[in-house]
Amino acid sequence: MPGTRKLGRTTDHRKAMMRAMVTFLLENGKIETTVTRAKEVRAMTEKMITLAKVDSLHNKRQALAYITKEDVVNKLFNEIAPKYADANGGYCRLIKTGPRRGDAAEMCIIELI
Repeated sequence: MPGTRKLGRTTDHRKAMMRAMVTFLLENGKIETTVTRAKEVRAMTEKMITLAKVDSLHNKRQALAYITKEDVVNKLFNEIAPKYADANGGYCRLIKTGPRRGDAAEMCIIELI
C-alpha cells in the first residue's frame, strides 16, 4: 500500500477509511478532506486507475478486492481508465482550501483531472 502515514488510526480503521475514500472519489469525481488524507487517497486512486488501464479479469478482481462497490469498478474500467489511456500518471489534483473551522486542520479538495 503506498505511503507510510498512519493518520492516527489503527491499521484496520485506516485501511477501511482509505478504501471508502478511494471508492467515493472514483464514484463522485471529487471529495473534500484533510491534506494528509488526500495525499494517501491520491496514491491509491492513481494505482487503481493504472490497474484499470489494462482491461483483464485479473485486474478487475484486484480492483474489486479494494474498491467497495461493484458499479464503481465498472465505471473505473469502462469510463475513467480509457480517459487516461495516454497519460502515465497525474490523474488527481489537490486544491488546498484553507484551515478547517473546528480544529484548523489544513483542508483540500481532491479531484480527478
